[in-house]
Amino acid sequence: MTRNLEHELDELKVQLAELREMVASLAGDTNARAKQGNRIVEAAGERPTSQGDSGALFFSGHLQGMDRHYRWEPQERSIPQLLNLDSDKVAKILSALGHKQRIDMLKTILQEPMAGTDLVSRLNMGTTGQLYHHIKALQGADLLSQEERGGSYALPAHRTLPFLLLLAAASELLDTSDFLELTEVRNEAGHYLGSASESYDPHLLLASVLENAIAEHKAGFCSSVIVSCHQDGSVTVADNGRGIPVQAIAGSDKPRVQAILTEMSLGASASITAPSGDKGISIPVVNALSQQLSVEVRRDGKRFRQDYRHGIPQTPLQTVGITNETGTSLTFLPDKDIFRAALDPSRIAELLAGISEQYPQLSAQLLKDS
Repeated sequence: MTRNLEHELDELKVQLAELREMVASLAGDTNARAKQGNRIVEAAGERPTSQGDSGALFFSGHLQGMDRHYRWEPQERSIPQLLNLDSDKVAKILSALGHKQRIDMLKTILQEPMAGTDLVSRLNMGTTGQLYHHIKALQGADLLSQEERGGSYALPAHRTLPFLLLLAAASELLDTSDFLELTEVRNEAGHYLGSASESYDPHLLLASVLENAIAEHKAGFCSSVIVSCHQDGSVTVADNGRGIPVQAIAGSDKPRVQAILTEMSLGASASITAPSGDKGISIPVVNALSQQLSVEVRRDGKRFRQDYRHGIPQTPLQTVGITNETGTSLTFLPDKDIFRAALDPSRIAELLAGISEQYPQLSAQLLKDS
C-alpha cells in the first residue's frame, strides 16, 4: 500500500498538539482552560491564523478484536465541509439508524453475523415481518449485507469502524437525553405542579427533597434534617444520612449522584404529587425546576460537590474537603420564571412540624440567615 505521507504528517501534528495540551495541563498553565472534568481542553496558542481558517477535524480508527482487524487510515474533514453536508442526506442516514431495534440489530450482528430467524429470537421481536421491515431500510443504506438468500446478515467491513465511531460519539452525548427530559419538565411544569390560577407552589419542591431525608430515616440511617432559608430565596436541606453514592455507574463515568439528580427514570417512585398534578415530583424534577441547585455529599471521609443550572451540570463532581460526617445537603433556588411566590419560612415551619409529629425520632429544624 502506498503511504500517504501528507496524512501521516497531519496525524503527527495532531498528536503533537495533544502532547502540548497534556504538558500545559500538568504544568498548571493558566492559559489552558479545562471543561467538563478536563475531558475537553482548549490549548493556549492554538487559534485560527485568519478569519477564513475555520479549522479541520482529524480522525482515524483501529479495531482489533471480535475476530477481526480493521484500520482506518488517518482522515481529515474541514469544518466548512462538515457544516455544508447535504442535510437531507444526513437526515436519511440518521433516520436509518434512529430506531432502537435497528441499533440493537446492528450491535448484535456486529458481535456475531446471524440469520433473520436467529435475530428475531435473540431480540424477542415476535415476528419476522417486523424484522424485515428494518432490514430493508438498513440494506438500502448499505449498513447490512447478506452472503446469500437466507444466509447470515453482517455489517459490511467498510461500515464497521464508522458505525463504532458513531456509537463512541453517541456515548459522549448520552447525557443530553437526560437534559432533554428535564427540559420537557420545564415546558410541562403544570403536569407536576398542578393547575395554578396565579402561581405554582415552590413548597412542593421542598417537600420532595424532605422526602428523601425521611426515606433515609425510615431506613434507619438519618436522625436529623435541617432546613436553612437564605436571603437570596434559596433553601438548603441537610441530613445526616448515608450520603448519596458518588461512585461511577458501571460502564459509565457518570457518578451515581448525578444520575439521581438528572435521570427521570430514577424518580418513578416519587411520593410527592401536587393536588391537581398528574405526575410525581422527584429529585430530577426539583433540579429541572430550579434556577440553581448545588449538592454536597459527605461520605467516605470526603466532601463532594456539584452545581447545576436548570438541571444541567455546570461542574463535574468535585472533592472539596475531608470530613468525618455523612449526609447530603441540597441547596436549590426555585426558578422565578416558573414560581412567582417565594418560599415562606412560616410555611416551612409548618411542614417541619408535621414531619416531627409523624416521625418523633427525626429531629427537624428550621434555620434562617441573619
